[in-house]
Amino acid sequence: MAMARCGGEDEYAKLVRGMNPPRVVIDNEASDDATVIRVDSVSSHGTLLAVVQVIADLDLVIRKAYFSSDGSWFMDVFYVTDRHGLKVLDPHTISYIQTTLEEDDWYYPEEEGMRKRTTVGIMAAEEYTVIELTGTDRPGLLSEVCAVLAAMGCAVRSAELWTHNARVAAVVHVTDAHDPDAAIAADESRVAAITSRLSTLLRSPSCAVRAASPPLTHMERRLHQMMFDDRDFVSAAGDADASPAAEVTVTPCEERGYTAVVVRCRDRPKLLFDTVCTITDMQYAIHHGAVSSVGEQPAGVAYQEYYIRHVDGEPLTSEAERRRVARCLQAAIERRAVAADAVVALEVRSGDRAGLLSDVTRIFRENGLTIRRAEITTASPEGRGGDGEAVDTFYVSDPAGNPVEAKTIEAIREQIGEATLRVKHNPFAAAGDGDGDGGGGGGDKRRRSGGDDVAGSTAFLFGNLFKFYRPFQNFSLIKLYS
Repeated sequence: MAMARCGGEDEYAKLVRGMNPPRVVIDNEASDDATVIRVDSVSSHGTLLAVVQVIADLDLVIRKAYFSSDGSWFMDVFYVTDRHGLKVLDPHTISYIQTTLEEDDWYYPEEEGMRKRTTVGIMAAEEYTVIELTGTDRPGLLSEVCAVLAAMGCAVRSAELWTHNARVAAVVHVTDAHDPDAAIAADESRVAAITSRLSTLLRSPSCAVRAASPPLTHMERRLHQMMFDDRDFVSAAGDADASPAAEVTVTPCEERGYTAVVVRCRDRPKLLFDTVCTITDMQYAIHHGAVSSVGEQPAGVAYQEYYIRHVDGEPLTSEAERRRVARCLQAAIERRAVAADAVVALEVRSGDRAGLLSDVTRIFRENGLTIRRAEITTASPEGRGGDGEAVDTFYVSDPAGNPVEAKTIEAIREQIGEATLRVKHNPFAAAGDGDGDGGGGGGDKRRRSGGDDVAGSTAFLFGNLFKFYRPFQNFSLIKLYS
């Protein structure tokens, strides 16, 4: 009966969505310094996250936003720019946003089974095999993982690794190093061998191997889920007194039946994605919210405010639960902030070859560098295999978290050989002395008026919330009938 009811609800949701397709308006005239994206659609759990994900994946910066989803309808307004603080004028980008958000199947709920895994997971996708890893972080771990994969005949096509609170999570896409068309996940003995080697490396007694069909969960969302499941929001020993990267307050709003969540922290790219992703995957629904920022990234300050309930409509009832939400949001913000605040970003470009990633990470380890975060990509004309170009970004420090000395970077540059090493972001360099683009903080140094962009450092009074939702007054809402 439960399965039938669930299926019936899915069919009803599809029917309602088909009768009321999403409406997207992209306006470059409504604001002097940002492109305005307005979205209204049938509301479902995860709708806001899906919209934010599309914007974040295009590397657009959300300067401010307002959203509301009480009842069955979802409305939101985003003020966005590119990384240089300019409006989004590229017609291909505008068309992509419009068509993606208006598609009937643009949001895919994840498979429930995707959350039920432990330390090592291996899954099949259409063009590669996905390997997921979680465990205790230590210096040189990525180098050891790459060496194992190279020895097992796996070529890394893309990967992302995060570290936080002495924990590590990684999602790695691999193909057979000799035959890109070979399905690694279909070879049970090979999967067992890879799983055994990686589990031993991670020093964990348990592992899980499972095949899954696309669409797979968005990689960065999956990393948040893996870190959360690994309880990285619990401070490691010795870090209990460390100052959090964000100030988060969670308070009851009893007269309206909501719980108010207010976040104040340093602004950075994808901040809204990280917080909305965490709230959504903790099974809370955001009914109203507003976000804004003052100053240019990465030196600006961001304010976020959400009014949330459980997905079943109930508010948070205990102080312990509210404290847990605050800790989890702080952890979500810190996972990516480590790459912007305390480490040097090194970009390595080279023609792809077998064992390249293993060699590069070994050189980093031999020079005493600790990889705090990594983004690995390989592009080839055929899209699979071939002699493509590897573009890898590593966020590094010494084991104690101190900056990397210039002489160490030069030594690595000499050892890497044919690869090109560029300092992409160095927060420790004096202004004007840094090499690279400053980590995408934005080349345009225009400052915006704080009075226009920031709602305040504390929560809005609920009765005044909708005065900030003036763009919604122009929406023609469609009344839904059951």
